[in-house]
Amino acid sequence: MRATKIYGPGDIRVEEVADPAQQTGIDAVVRVVAACVCGSDLWPYRGITPTEEPRKIGHEFVGIVESVGSEVQKVAVGDFVIAPFYDCDMSCVNCLNGVSTSCLNGGWWDGAQAEKVYVPHADGSLVKTPSAPSAEQIPSLLALSDVMGTGHHAAVSAGVKPGSTVVVVGDGAVGLCAVLAAKRLGAARIIAMSRHESRQALAREFGATDIVAERGDEGVAAVKELLDGIGADCVLEAVGTEESMDQAIRSARPGGMVGYVGVPNGGLSCPFAHSLRPMLV
Repeated sequence: MRATKIYGPGDIRVEEVADPAQQTGIDAVVRVVAACVCGSDLWPYRGITPTEEPRKIGHEFVGIVESVGSEVQKVAVGDFVIAPFYDCDMSCVNCLNGVSTSCLNGGWWDGAQAEKVYVPHADGSLVKTPSAPSAEQIPSLLALSDVMGTGHHAAVSAGVKPGSTVVVVGDGAVGLCAVLAAKRLGAARIIAMSRHESRQALAREFGATDIVAERGDEGVAAVKELLDGIGADCVLEAVGTEESMDQAIRSARPGGMVGYVGVPNGGLSCPFAHSLRPMLV
């Protein structure tokens, strides 16, 4: 099969690799219908995180089940399925506590920007759709593999509720989905921090009430000016750099909550990077 591999900064190749094969009774192989690039894929592409040796890349995909193990109960050959951005069994203590990214028996995909993906825990990882989607529905379903769930988790982690004031730091796919999530949860005011006109327009369509284009001290001042000089009840951080995390902390009111979902890539100076990494969702 063909798969996308990263060799180093700016060096992405499509190569022939071995097809995945079933290894246990609880696994599956999924034929990928659609996959996408995550913001976290850009870190090795830009050379911010090292690529020690060539490897397959990608972790967001939807597809059709091609084969299943004999003990798999929840999905069957031919089902259209959505996969999260990681493998999990949904039965260990961490999964049952709602932190399935730290599954004791799970792990990361061996490259989802490929024609097929091996799924070690089919029942835990794959969610089948009620019916086969149309071609027009597939991009929306693909968003459920990572960005929508991640944006929603940021909102839930920050405690967004009816009447909340919210700041969203980051205007990529996760940040925009965080705007959607905050709107769904009843936020009264949603401030999207964005410098891109097309993304500002999407943020407003998704529920943002205000746009702040400034960064750093000016960005914090602009947020507080909109919120009576206090700051936001909830801040949703969807970038992962030292600067974005600092922006998030300083945009929150005293006693406010910050939901961090941006993958930390600010080096040792990045606030909370080591403590957050085991809990990233």
